[in-house]
Amino acid sequence: MQDQQQFEQLMLQYNQLKNGAEEIKRMIEIEDFDSAMTMLKSRESLFLSCKCMRKYLELTEEQEKELNVLLEELKSLELSNIELLQSGMKQVQMELKRSQQAEKIQQAYDFDESQRGSIINYSD
Repeated sequence: MQDQQQFEQLMLQYNQLKNGAEEIKRMIEIEDFDSAMTMLKSRESLFLSCKCMRKYLELTEEQEKELNVLLEELKSLELSNIELLQSGMKQVQMELKRSQQAEKIQQAYDFDESQRGSIINYSD
């Protein structure tokens, strides 16, 4: 009976981690990186707790299968979050490179807005 309660507790904690991964994905998508980082840091202790419980808990074959399914879902969500962050980083790097190139051109040719003329299209 004790093992069943501990297993249920373990499953509850892994479900909390899974829900947290989904929430982190939502935060990344809306670019709320500070909250996502805070949530990631707070999950570390929960991961350690799950690891310790799993190490000392004797699971039945059925419990092991159920737990492995949940772990695969969690792993998939975490990998999805990592890929989402990596694609965002690539996008930021491209924008930074473009911005740096534009700044180099501005500095190389020393554009001065006040001395530059403008062209107006009068054909409209």
